[in-house]
Amino acid sequence: MATLTYSTAGESHGPALIALVQGMPAGVPVDQEWIDAEMRRRQGGYGRGGRQRIESDHAEFIAGVRLGRTTGAPIAVRIPNKDSRLDDLTRTPPVHRPRPGHADLAGSVKWLTTDCRETLERASARETAARVAAGALASCLLRAFDIEVFAFVRSVLDAKTDASITHDAIADLRTARDASEVYCPDEQATKRMIEVIRAAKVDKDTVGGVVEAHAFNCPIGIGSCVDWRDKLDARLAMAVMSVQAFKGVEIGLGFGCTQRRGSQVHDPIRFDRARADRPSLGFERDTNNAGGVEGGMTNGQPVVVRAAMKPISTILRGLPSVDLNTKEPETSQYERSDICAVSAASVVVQHAVAFEIARAMREKFGGDSLLEMRQNYDAFLTTARTLPLDPPTDTMA
Repeated sequence: MATLTYSTAGESHGPALIALVQGMPAGVPVDQEWIDAEMRRRQGGYGRGGRQRIESDHAEFIAGVRLGRTTGAPIAVRIPNKDSRLDDLTRTPPVHRPRPGHADLAGSVKWLTTDCRETLERASARETAARVAAGALASCLLRAFDIEVFAFVRSVLDAKTDASITHDAIADLRTARDASEVYCPDEQATKRMIEVIRAAKVDKDTVGGVVEAHAFNCPIGIGSCVDWRDKLDARLAMAVMSVQAFKGVEIGLGFGCTQRRGSQVHDPIRFDRARADRPSLGFERDTNNAGGVEGGMTNGQPVVVRAAMKPISTILRGLPSVDLNTKEPETSQYERSDICAVSAASVVVQHAVAFEIARAMREKFGGDSLLEMRQNYDAFLTTARTLPLDPPTDTMA
């Protein structure tokens, strides 16, 4: 069975980050310019810290891509770090006062050391640059099936937007989001979010928020209900929750389902023959409380993932902590950080979702090349549109 996987390696202040992507079919056009643009977008957003003025991320494809197309071999992507100072003790001294909310304390105890440095470097969200590269590459595959993933900032602290996200308006939404300093496609909400972030900076504090991703044009039936490990909603939740600082994930209405009766939650089904040529096969819903996933499988509606990001753990004024060497009370150590990284996190979430959608597509439609995979996809939709199939002939009679 064809499947898509990726792994990342490297530290935030090491020489480079590496992403290894396996299972990509041959012949996928790699949009280098767009991938690099997405990596730069991850570095942006109002409230980011000084590190972003140092790095200028660029994806170097060092294996698996030839003449702008995937070869079918494992793909290695290298993202150089300009700020490479991990072995310079004068610039990266030991950290003995762990930050509440960060990996510092747990990692130091796990690896039996009182120096949090190695843990915090590996746990750093700098690692997400490699995830964006892998996810943007996966989006290049999704383009061949007209599947598009769009993510944005829904709220920062108590400043939020009620913007409606539809595929018909995606071009305008993307333009508005990309014009926003906080990646929110709502001009008035953007102003309120900036005010919230600015106030947190004055108070030497941090703020979090909610990001939201929509995947449009997914066919019915990717994912599975057969094995709990293959359920698409579970995989999406894991992919997003594994992004640094995320503490909650919802699919569709999510926790809101608990505040309504079943008749107000489940999305009634109707059939529109005029839309039978779409990936939804003509099965339409007037609501999408399920977030495009039922029973661990896509149902033809947009996949909607919403995620809560906590405030960044590194707070300029510090928090009560202890010195791991003396066990005496101390204020947590400060490491260069952001006031708010929700905007950047929305980019990471977009590509985490894209990668899982692409992985499910690979498992469903297989193929060694993009051409073969596309033929399998088209054949599946053609067959699905002819349901019910004629009963099989009893050849043993």
